[in-house]
Amino acid sequence: MTTLLETRGLSAGYGKLAAVRDLDLHVERGEVVALLGPNGAGKSTTLKTLAGALPPLGGEVVWKGEVTCAPMHRRVRRGLAYVPEERSVFMDLTAAENLRVGDGPIEKALELFPELELHLKRKAGLLSGGQQQILSLARALATDPDLLLADELSLGLAPLVVHRLLEAVQAAASRGVGVLLVEQHARHALAVADRVYVLQRGRVALQGTAQEILGRLDEVEQTYLEGPSIAAVTDSPTSA
Repeated sequence: MTTLLETRGLSAGYGKLAAVRDLDLHVERGEVVALLGPNGAGKSTTLKTLAGALPPLGGEVVWKGEVTCAPMHRRVRRGLAYVPEERSVFMDLTAAENLRVGDGPIEKALELFPELELHLKRKAGLLSGGQQQILSLARALATDPDLLLADELSLGLAPLVVHRLLEAVQAAASRGVGVLLVEQHARHALAVADRVYVLQRGRVALQGTAQEILGRLDEVEQTYLEGPSIAAVTDSPTSA
């Protein structure tokens, strides 16, 4: 496998406050790596730093074999796609116009998510939360990225929508895309991940293959209970 992304002793946060400390992880081409942990563990901060939206406070980010401090737009030009936790759609634009904002062709987005074709003329603000998230992921994957960073794709969505999103993520990995997936719900992530890192208070508390971590769910749950807030590691009722 080819290593697309690596961190070496990464510290990240806001101002001088480090939310993540001494983080070592890597993502290979064609694999799904899940980043788990409770709210406040540093998952989203990690992704923002890897995407180039936040500068590292220490350590190194290695992108395609080169240490980088490049801003996000330069990393995107070199094959990175980033779906942030906040749904990144323009509410006053139609679904088709949202897709045109991305660098990938609309035809590719519709090939990946044909269900969007019925909604191309609708404003994104009138779509359901699930449709908005599908739109965000379709725009990202239509660029044929080398690496996808995806933050909380399942947040607030119904199980069928979550399954559809994670199915697309897994399919992208099968085409050679490396994926780093932040998830609050461990079972969602473990269903599609190859490897897993579990963060607790900004540090890696557990790591291993998805199968290994599945056999240690009690330890994963303990990191959630000892985190800044209690978060369920099993599925919970959500809305579309």
